[in-house]
Amino acid sequence: MVADAPCTDVRDLERDWRAALIAKDEAALRQLIHPQFKLVGIRSTGSVAVDLEQWIEALKRMDIASLDVRVTECVQLDQVIVATVDAQWQVRYLGQVIDERVLLTDVWVRGGGSWQVIRRHSSPVPPGVTID
Repeated sequence: MVADAPCTDVRDLERDWRAALIAKDEAALRQLIHPQFKLVGIRSTGSVAVDLEQWIEALKRMDIASLDVRVTECVQLDQVIVATVDAQWQVRYLGQVIDERVLLTDVWVRGGGSWQVIRRHSSPVPPGVTID
């Protein structure tokens, strides 16, 4: 189906990002993530924003037990794909165990013939909430 092509592309990109994250493959991550990347996370304790270098440094201190991602929606506009992603992960970070489900909005841009994520917004999904 032609209308689903951008979603197919972004599903592949999200899977590649997940695989590089699990493997802690910094070279692969830098190919998938734009140098001007920013992650904005909203939690009950407030918000946090980290750039690519801060995110990679944090990743080095993480032990990821599991990570599941599912693209629920996407739209492509010329050189941009915006994807909504339902994610569940279990990770140990700085001695804390994190087991959470989040709703992500990823913004992918095409430059030099390849797609890179430039923004990610992350919000927790309350228990019992269903995302289509």
